[in-house]
Amino acid sequence: MSSQTIGWREWVELPDLGIQRIKAKIDTGARTSALHAFSVETYAGEDGAEWVRFGMHPRQDSTELEVYCNAPVADRRMVRDSGGHQTERVVIATALVLAGQRLQAEVTLTDRDDMLFRMLLGRTAMRGRFIVDPGRSFLASKVSRPITKKGSAK
Repeated sequence: MSSQTIGWREWVELPDLGIQRIKAKIDTGARTSALHAFSVETYAGEDGAEWVRFGMHPRQDSTELEVYCNAPVADRRMVRDSGGHQTERVVIATALVLAGQRLQAEVTLTDRDDMLFRMLLGRTAMRGRFIVDPGRSFLASKVSRPITKKGSAK
């Protein structure tokens, strides 16, 4: 299988979580992927396994839309953020769709309200599937923009 080229930011779908579209920063410097989450609560599921319930704001720069998700807890890990701070995070395994490819990814849950992107896609999730062009955006996930006047996009 040849690797597909993607940009430094792309639109991603998280079908298991009911999120049709979220803008993700493609970060080859990060090992793990991270998803914005608030009100993170773990609980015992009917199967006896540990589950997590959390809210998230899928739209960049907006807290208006809230989506609530449930997922089995895959792990808990110590993660060092870009500021060098280490915290324990809940990890979920979820499907994601990028560039028409469906893959499984482990994603840590963390409050990213103050970050530019609600999702960070780390190198482990992309390994062997994509080549990242750091000078380009949205190569694999074109989203049409409304035309505002002749020959220009909004």
